[in-house]
Amino acid sequence: MNPQLKGIETLAGTHVFDLAASAKALRLNRFLHGLTVPEQRALFKGDPEAAFERARLTAEESRMVRELDWAALIAYGASFFCLEKLGRVKGVSNPEMVAGFRGESLEAFLKTRNVPGAR
Repeated sequence: MNPQLKGIETLAGTHVFDLAASAKALRLNRFLHGLTVPEQRALFKGDPEAAFERARLTAEESRMVRELDWAALIAYGASFFCLEKLGRVKGVSNPEMVAGFRGESLEAFLKTRNVPGAR
């Protein structure tokens, strides 16, 4: 283990994106990044199950994407930058996504921010 990560497991909600997480989630992250390609994005929007099958996602990976289970996706090893692609396709903002990482509603999450007038 990287000595800089010593004690990281004591920080609730913290998920390390290291080589192991990257390798585990490579197929999923490639699928998510592929949403930048118009043809792949159109397939996902029109027939998500066919898109999952084409990408050879596992049943669990497909479920996480289908249900927009942000907390499970980030814990699994999905790259935040790839998750942003999914968010844009599904019309989910970054604050909504981060609230999902934390298991909160958008309204509850925004109350923790110091942003006057935030929605």
